[in-house]
Amino acid sequence: MSLEQNIKTAIRDIADFPKSGILFKDITPVFYDQNLCNQIVGAFVEQLEEKPDAVIGIESRGFPLGLLLANRLNIPFIMIRKSGKLPYKTIGIEYALEYGTAKIEMHEDALKKGWKVLIHDDLLATGGTAEATARLVLKSGAKISGFNFIIGLDFLKGRDKLVNYTKNITCLVHY
Repeated sequence: MSLEQNIKTAIRDIADFPKSGILFKDITPVFYDQNLCNQIVGAFVEQLEEKPDAVIGIESRGFPLGLLLANRLNIPFIMIRKSGKLPYKTIGIEYALEYGTAKIEMHEDALKKGWKVLIHDDLLATGGTAEATARLVLKSGAKISGFNFIIGLDFLKGRDKLVNYTKNITCLVHY
């Protein structure tokens, strides 16, 4: 089987989660298979156009494979968290949700000016959180080298928001 088929086999569909009418793509079974995790990280490394200076993982499902990817590349891993979750001084950015706003933050000393940063998350849907993360990276003086996701929900057109930052956008599985 191809990597995409292996990932799709591992992903569970959960109907009506987190609310009625949503078919949730649960990636937690991917983490039960270390061989599959290694293959995913390897695929992300192969698709890099250039080695970034850091990998950013978006809370919370962007943390496990984002950290593995950063370790494989021997570069820092930076966490993007919801407001109020980080213990040190932070910089943040608000962004629009379907109903209201949200805020994400990172430690103010996490990125160096001019660094090329790879943004990682488990899933690209509408692109709102990934775009907010890109804006936060730019606010810190760093640059976007790319985005990578395990899953792309192409019908939600999240890629359209991200191409303004880079054309280097990888999704290993498409729905």
